[in-house]
Amino acid sequence: MNVLTIAMMTVREVSRRRLVLALVVLSAAAVALTGWGFSRLPGIRDQGEPISAAELTVVTSQLLIIVLFMFSAVLGLGAVMVASQSVSGEVESGQALAVLARPIQRAEVILGKWLGLGSLVVIYAAVATGIEFLVVRWATGYLPPHPITSAAFIAAEGLVLLTLTLLLSVRLSGITAGVIALMFFFITWIAGVAGAVGTALHNGPIEAIGNLSRLLLPSDGLWRGAIYNLEPETVVAVASTSRAAAANPFTSLAPPAGAYLGWAAFWVVAVVVLTILAFRHREL
Repeated sequence: MNVLTIAMMTVREVSRRRLVLALVVLSAAAVALTGWGFSRLPGIRDQGEPISAAELTVVTSQLLIIVLFMFSAVLGLGAVMVASQSVSGEVESGQALAVLARPIQRAEVILGKWLGLGSLVVIYAAVATGIEFLVVRWATGYLPPHPITSAAFIAAEGLVLLTLTLLLSVRLSGITAGVIALMFFFITWIAGVAGAVGTALHNGPIEAIGNLSRLLLPSDGLWRGAIYNLEPETVVAVASTSRAAAANPFTSLAPPAGAYLGWAAFWVVAVVVLTILAFRHREL
């Protein structure tokens, strides 16, 4: 019961921040601008002739992946910013000491905050991607093969970054925790791109770097899952026969394996448990 209460309090507290309002306004503006851009695609002409339906599908799908990469980056940045202050800010202000003076366990505080912040991450991912899909459908008639699955992968990516930042915020200041989490996020993405290049070139060491980075922080691996579920079959078929296309950071030739998804779920649970243990040993 305490966990749900803390989760609801966390949602109310975060919802009142200007960061959330700015995120909503900027996301709405991004949807409007991208919607206008997608609406221009059917009018594109090649040597005076309208592009074919197949060409329109390929162009739209690739642009949609780039747009959703922007939304996933915004989601990750937002998750890091709210989670970095969630524990450290309350400890530094003395608010955590007042809360824990009541019959509330430290594990309940961590679980409640993770649940509250995680629900906001999932809601943003669902709403932002859902509206973008509807706008693209209206503008071009195109809808990704698996829109719900791709949105779930984007939400999972945000939850991974949220979980990592919450762990760091238990022991570090909010700014330090946020900076480190973002560095891990971008380094992992770059290593994932390098791994894709290594796979395309059959370079074992470089490919291993990408695979290792996706194990240490599953964010890029989950993003690759989102890409795969956004791609039409024609794009996957062409990319599988082209070395350059296979190395494209916005192309994925196969979905994440079931074992990898299990690892990502285990990673989140393990880091949450580690966060609870670290918070138990922190002096307030």
